Order: sequence, then C-alpha cells, then structure tokens
Amino acid sequence: MKRVIGALAAAGLAVVLAGCGGGSAGTAAEPVHFWTLKDPTNEVQQAGIDTLNKTAATKVVMDVVPSDGYLDKLRTAMGSNRMPGMFFSWGGGPMREYATNKKIVDVATLPGGKDVASHFLPAVLKVGQTSDGTLVGVPSRGTQPVFVFYNKKVFAGAGVQPPKTWSDVQSLIATFKGKSITPFALAGQGGNEWTELMWLEYLTDRLGGPAVFERIQSGDSSGWNDPAVRQAAEMIKTMVDSGAFGTKFGSVAYGAGGSSTLLSSGKAAMQLMGSWEYAVQQGTSADFAKNGLGYVPFPTVDGGKGDPKNVVGNPSNYVSVTTTADPAAAGGYLQSLYSDDYINGLVKMGEVPVTSNAKAALAAAPDPAYATFQFDLVQQAPAFTQSWDQALGFKIATPLLAELQKLFNGQQTPEQFVAAAAALK
Repeated sequence: MKRVIGALAAAGLAVVLAGCGGGSAGTAAEPVHFWTLKDPTNEVQQAGIDTLNKTAATKVVMDVVPSDGYLDKLRTAMGSNRMPGMFFSWGGGPMREYATNKKIVDVATLPGGKDVASHFLPAVLKVGQTSDGTLVGVPSRGTQPVFVFYNKKVFAGAGVQPPKTWSDVQSLIATFKGKSITPFALAGQGGNEWTELMWLEYLTDRLGGPAVFERIQSGDSSGWNDPAVRQAAEMIKTMVDSGAFGTKFGSVAYGAGGSSTLLSSGKAAMQLMGSWEYAVQQGTSADFAKNGLGYVPFPTVDGGKGDPKNVVGNPSNYVSVTTTADPAAAGGYLQSLYSDDYINGLVKMGEVPVTSNAKAALAAAPDPAYATFQFDLVQQAPAFTQSWDQALGFKIATPLLAELQKLFNGQQTPEQFVAAAAALK
C-alpha cells in the first residue's frame, strides 16, 4: 500500500487533516476518532461508518491524515495522552510494539470481537497478530502480493513460456539476452531499493521458509547468518553477473518512464513487482495492460525448504484499536470490515479483499481474472511474509536497503552483505 500512497503523494493529491486531535473516546458524547490515510477507499470506509453511526451510541469519526509524516505523527500521538481511538497501519513491527506497550487492545476482548478472525484469510491475518497469536490488527483494505509480470508478445516471439522453476529462470535469462532483450526490468536507482528487496525476500523464503525472516523480525540478528539468506544473496549476485537485469538498472526508476515502460515496450521480458503494477500499466499503457500483460507466481527453487505457494508483499492494511476507544463503537467498526457492502465497495475500487467470502464478489471487479488470480494466490498461501522494510521499521530497513543496493551494484560480496545485515540493530 505504501507504494500506491507514495505515488498518490507524488501526484500532488494533498489532503487536509480533519480533526486530527485524536484524543480518548469513552463516552457517547465523545466520538471515537479513526486515523486513516487519503486513498480512494476512504469513500468505502466512510460509508461503513455512516451506517454504523445510525444506530451506535458512540459515534466514529474518520480523520484523513496526510501520508507525508503519518508514521511520525502516529508515533507521537501514541506516546501521549491524545491517542486516536483507532488507526490505520501496515501491521508488522510498529504495530506489535504498540501491543507490547499495551497501547492497543486484543480484538477478541471487544464486543463481537471473538468472531472477527474467522472472516479473514489466515495468511493475511497473521500479520495483524502478535507473536503469541493475539489479534491486534484487522485487515481493512485489499491485498498486494508480489509476483512475476511478463510481456506476452515478447514471450510469444521467443517461443517460450513464463517460468515455473528456477531452472526456467536461468534458461530464459540466456534466451532473452541472446535476443538483446533485458530478461528482468529492475528499478535500481537510488530510492527504489525496495524493488531489489523483493528478490531477497522471495529467494530467502523459497530456500529456508518463512521461519528465517520470522527470527530476524523477532530481533534475533543471528537469523541473517542463516544459510538461506547467504544462498539468496549468492543467487542475486549470479543473476546480476549473468546480465539478468541488464547493465543499466542502477539508473532506472520504478514506474512510467522506468522499469514499467521497459516491460510494456518489450525492451524487458519480465518484472518482479507488487500487484499495483497492473494499475501502473493501465495508467500508461492501457492496451498493453488489457492484452499484453501476463502474470505468474514466483518460481519454485529446487531443494528449498519453503513451500512454493508462499507469497511475499503487502498482505493488507490494518486497523488497530487503542485503549482509549469505546469498546462497543470500535467492535462495531471492525465487524463492518467484512460486511457485504464493504467488500463490494472495495471490489468496485479495484481492490482484492482478504475476507474468506470475497471470491464471489470478484466477478464485479474491473478485471475479474486478475483479481481472482491474486485472491487464489493469497488464499492458497501457507504463509504471506510482509515486505521486510515494512515489517522491520525504518531504523533497520533504511540501512538494510542501502547494504542491499551495494550487493546489486557489485560493491560488496554476498558474505559482506550478510555480515553488514547481521550488524544492524
């Protein structure tokens, strides 16, 4: 979701913070303030709140907060006596810190809260849970898994099929290089390191399973020394050295005019990217998005311990309830997040909801086949690992991305990258 939010901010869609004072909410006269980010789905959120407020004793008020500086603003509020009653987040580390500090509540303790978990896909729900399985964040928007996009015309011209295995990847690299086509578009320009991180995330998961990163995320820095991380780094170096990303990826940015255009123009055959790539292509190359854009899951890796159905990316966005919120009002809002009206509203916006009953609603999606592909990918995933930079938080993620860029740029060896990552605190 942060990728989309960043694009919206860059497009100049500034928003006005309405009633962002936060504050405790515990009486009928004092509403529960819900902090969320500017997004097209605000319309769906507000509709649910309006319905809830018709009968609720304590009202819910949605405060739309500018994306720029949102996390800092939230962190400041959560450290004061002016916490919002509910707030939007990406789940993961920061949310769990609030749970550890007893700033947010166990959803099961709210009225109707015990039934909430049963309405969502298990792999997505896990990111909203603490290490002991306590649910403190409820999915509130669509899912954004990462997978391989490819140019159908380029593949047809080469007489090849999209990759299913790592052996397929290696073969395709050689095939497309022989045709002077960059095998994988990659945005390696400074500030786009998160596109490189996707490769490390998937390869580590395929080789060692989700437990490897779970150790790292829990604060065990020795997890970086796991053989799966080292082998993933070595595979990345091999890809770079073999020309899998071309020779100029360090000057390529993500999106229109960058890696996405390389894919749509046929100068590149594939791109590993989040599901938002479809919307990017629609905005710049609508015909290609409709007729020429293909997509497949990340390939299997022979000998790996990870389940080939595992996915990485942004499982969803989450709503957490603070200790200041009126329990009945907060519980009522969380239950609205899996109502038919809410699910249908998300689908019309092009989102892929993560409720267990959402698949039937996808027939009304702008592109039902694409939406269903994403839903099936997530529904069948034994594990959905959150993007590492979001899960780890800025303190570790920022230097980690810098070290990873050095690996891709050939400025350090896989061994040096692992040592540098393990040293981050």
